[in-house]
Amino acid sequence: MIVETAGLRKSYGKNTVLTGLDLKVAEGSVLALLGPNGAGKTTTIRILNTLTRPDGGTARIAGFDVVREPGKVRGVISLTGQYAAVDDEQTGRENLVMIARLRRFSRAAARARAVELLERFDLVGAADRRVRTYSGGMRRRLDLAMSLVSRPRLLFLDEPTTGLDPMSRTTMWDAIGELVREGVTIFLTTQYLEEADRLADRIVVLHRGDVVADGTADALKNQVGGTRLDLDFATALDAGRAQALLGGVRAESRLSVPSDGSAAHLHRVLDDLLVAGVRTERVSTHRPTLDDVFTSLTRVAA
Repeated sequence: MIVETAGLRKSYGKNTVLTGLDLKVAEGSVLALLGPNGAGKTTTIRILNTLTRPDGGTARIAGFDVVREPGKVRGVISLTGQYAAVDDEQTGRENLVMIARLRRFSRAAARARAVELLERFDLVGAADRRVRTYSGGMRRRLDLAMSLVSRPRLLFLDEPTTGLDPMSRTTMWDAIGELVREGVTIFLTTQYLEEADRLADRIVVLHRGDVVADGTADALKNQVGGTRLDLDFATALDAGRAQALLGGVRAESRLSVPSDGSAAHLHRVLDDLLVAGVRTERVSTHRPTLDDVFTSLTRVAA
């Protein structure tokens, strides 16, 4: 495991942010940490990045204790925060060279690494423009490039696509996917559930400083119920007749029945209704989304 926490606690005055967080992240995987505002996501990120000391418990990165061995921890991690940490008055190239020099690259190695990253993130054409002229998507790509100067084993992404348009967000997702294929471990916090669904091998949901769910996206979706068929009828009377035949939950002229998601089950339901003389106006299949999971889990834990 590249990340291991046990009983991690943190309070700010009377406000308890983490109540005893236990967390493990396998190397080479993507973990998405979800939760409403105030759940403890950013505090967790700050502790794991040696920026905030915990009040109790332990946290290790690649075997190094974040409190006792912060220098060694920083040698294997990098962080892209919620806001692009770039210097607007420098060019893209200058930003990258500066970070490389701070990482103790030689001048020649720093320039070479900057060229590599500018090419990788499609910033060559803007390399010598001041960053204040960059679009939001370009700034985020540059910020991610700066996080990769030292080739970290573990990359923390704290809401990396907040404020980006859909095209820029997709570009960032593609870049993150490429990093994963290269073996970089990604620890992601996000408010976009579609992002977690697309990128994460595993999802942890925090609420009020504690874990309320942990698993794959599919496993979490199954926790709030499986696939269902939503059947719409011309009248509430027809819906009532269908309910007597199929069971399920009715709301006026709509009936929802559990399903295994197969075409065979759909055909069987429609055949049964046809034989019974009940006409269906519309049928749709609904599978739980991460939005359903998030709403259900945080409501239950409230």
